[in-house]
Amino acid sequence: MTPTLVRHYLPHAGPAPRVDLGARARDWSEIQERMLVPLYEAVYERLEVGPGTRLLGLGCGSGLALLMAASRGASVTGVERSSPERLALARERLLPDAWSPRARAQTRLVYGSPRDAADAETPAYTLVTAFEPIGCLAGDAEGLGELLASATPLTGHGAPVVLAGWGPPERCATSSVLRVAARMADPLRSAGSWRPALRDDLEEVAQRAGLRPDGSGRVSCPFGYADVESAVRGLLSTGLFDAAITATDQVQVEKELAEALHPYRRQDGTVWMPNVFRYVIARTT
Repeated sequence: MTPTLVRHYLPHAGPAPRVDLGARARDWSEIQERMLVPLYEAVYERLEVGPGTRLLGLGCGSGLALLMAASRGASVTGVERSSPERLALARERLLPDAWSPRARAQTRLVYGSPRDAADAETPAYTLVTAFEPIGCLAGDAEGLGELLASATPLTGHGAPVVLAGWGPPERCATSSVLRVAARMADPLRSAGSWRPALRDDLEEVAQRAGLRPDGSGRVSCPFGYADVESAVRGLLSTGLFDAAITATDQVQVEKELAEALHPYRRQDGTVWMPNVFRYVIARTT
């Protein structure tokens, strides 16, 4: 789900639902974004992210993945082009006044495209990450391809580019919940509707972008929430239910989403949905 679990590249049909974008960004930052921490950790460990890394994070959202890389000593640049509210939260995390001048000099956050994150004096990036998973919305692969086309010229030869995606639907409990959004959004399903992940989604995106696949992996990323209310808020913060809200209303979507979560509610009231996500490491040529 930039997201990151969220894909903002293709707008859904109809007017945007009336939501408090600041509150939604806060829900993303406080509830939902952490669900992919195991993915971030697995990638950083495999690629030995550290003081010599110059990382460009595409769709950086509220900056948790960047913060984790910076804690390893990496110099990080984040690019966000869909949610200035999330980027404002990333600035709170990564550029607080208490940070040292050296740390601030190693961190850059940009609202716009990857081209806005470099100039003639900017050294080449040694790693590009696109952690917002594809394989959830129709057309999300095309949007990711556009980002890669503008990002890869900023890297050195052979630099790794990490792409992330949802795993097989049978390995992702959240898939059944996302189908609720698709059903409620009908007849808007032609734009931004849920679709099951395909086995070669990530490899096809990499190849179309002129990248050379060089490894892959799967990571368990369960979605865990304190209660149903937190689960509803977290999932709504992804934006994946916006078309459903436009087609019906937020109260109805929240009601049906809560019902869809019922099978995943445990005796203590918490909600737990096992999921598997994939990542592909590709190289620039």
